Amino acid sequence: MDLDIVGISRLQFATTALYHFLFVPLTLGLSILLAIMETVFVMTRRPIWRQMTKFWGILFGINFAMGVATGIVMEFQFGMNWSYYSHYMGDIFGAPLAIEALMAFFLEATLVGLFFFGWDRLTQVKHMMVTWAMAIGTNLSALWILVANGWMQNPIGGKFNPLTMRMEMADFGAVLTNPVAQAKFVHTVSAGYTIASVFILGISAWYLLKGRHIDIAKRSMAVASAFGLAASLSVVVLGDESGYLSSEHQHMKLAAIEAMWKTEPAPASFTAFGFPDQETRETHFAVHIPWIMGLIGTRSLTTEIPGIYNLVERAKERIQSGMIAYDAVEQIRAQGTLDVAPELKAQFENNSDNLGYALLLKRYLDDPRQATAQQIDQAAWDTVPQVAPLFWTFRIMVAIGFFLIVLMATFFWISAKHRLEQAPRWLLRVAVIAIPLPWIAAECGWLVAEFGRQPLAIEGVLPVAVAVSNLSATTVLGTLLGFIVIYTVLLVVEFKLLGKAIRKGPQPDYQDSKAIGQSATRALPVTKPVTES
Repeated sequence: MDLDIVGISRLQFATTALYHFLFVPLTLGLSILLAIMETVFVMTRRPIWRQMTKFWGILFGINFAMGVATGIVMEFQFGMNWSYYSHYMGDIFGAPLAIEALMAFFLEATLVGLFFFGWDRLTQVKHMMVTWAMAIGTNLSALWILVANGWMQNPIGGKFNPLTMRMEMADFGAVLTNPVAQAKFVHTVSAGYTIASVFILGISAWYLLKGRHIDIAKRSMAVASAFGLAASLSVVVLGDESGYLSSEHQHMKLAAIEAMWKTEPAPASFTAFGFPDQETRETHFAVHIPWIMGLIGTRSLTTEIPGIYNLVERAKERIQSGMIAYDAVEQIRAQGTLDVAPELKAQFENNSDNLGYALLLKRYLDDPRQATAQQIDQAAWDTVPQVAPLFWTFRIMVAIGFFLIVLMATFFWISAKHRLEQAPRWLLRVAVIAIPLPWIAAECGWLVAEFGRQPLAIEGVLPVAVAVSNLSATTVLGTLLGFIVIYTVLLVVEFKLLGKAIRKGPQPDYQDSKAIGQSATRALPVTKPVTES
């Protein structure tokens, strides 16, 4: 990445986004698990389930606060570092962000307050309903973020206005029901459920190793392993769906993930191992598994998956088509009206889908219409992201995903046999060590999703190089360093607070202890007082 204004702005947003996403998935998963635990308490009236809900709720609260603190900054970065991006597609992108802000900072925050302070003020059933509402609200707030992000991957429901040079909302229903957004939502929340399950499983395994809070640890592991097994399996299934959608909407991303430089005969093979070389444009020591990629990417044995070379040729054609659209836009703007000659209108409408590709030429000259064949060729190859990072992060993510399925299935089987106390100590240690793994997989997933779209901020519509604010690189670098310092402090605070709460462990519930004390007092034998005769 070049350390110019574009590179530093990308680095800043990537840093804050990856920091923020450390907290988001755990919040999503813990909220549902809290609701499940409290439901069991309401159904069984067993105090230990209330104690469990309160303990894991403390960890949820710490994580929720950090997620809000790190998420607010990202909202402002669109205006600070990506002002033309905000101008260009604010009509569409702003709508789901506004709804998310209302849900996350008003509805969700209110329900979190009721969860923590309503235990002794609400009936058990009402408090359980609050917990479920909090969990649903937390997950729905993620929906709107992913609707916005899904539109960046597959921009439907919008229309470009040549006079204002902006994308305008044409069909909000299409934006909301965007198949890429829906697939990303269920995939992301499933990843969050897996993260929370591994988190609870690992901490509970640590308690078993220490011989502390055994009853709570066993019950927590039973819930986490069952929920986590279902979640980890769904992550794989929904990840496959995301791959299939990439083959429809983001061919270059899929080709880069597979380091597929040349189109293979259908069905394409899956490259299990290899060393992609961007300089020579080939993959060294590649190990292929026949047919697998064709089945994953196209759900058929006869459909080809285009390679990078073929996609670059398509990009050249789209750039040339976009140049025609750009010329039409300039003529329409010069006339100052959309009521133009039918020929000019047809020129724009027939090529408008490729306007974003013409804007790739802005990196080399101000007027894309004056581009040379060499500059068009350069811009076409710019559409190829860095292949090696995508290739390896995808495989790290997949390897961790399958490992977590095995881990969850193992503990689910042991839990079903009621043998958690007899679980081998080495297996419990593996559960503790595995706690960071789902976070690594989730961060790899976001790198694949976002890095694979480069150099386009909005797929086929707006290049990243055009979307930045008119700031100096020094200014953005200063804010980047400031964010790194602040976010690192917040991360240390998060770890210290979580560590302190975990070491302290679940505490006896006051109401339950009070009830037990009253029962014990009523059970004492009544004796006559000793008096002087």
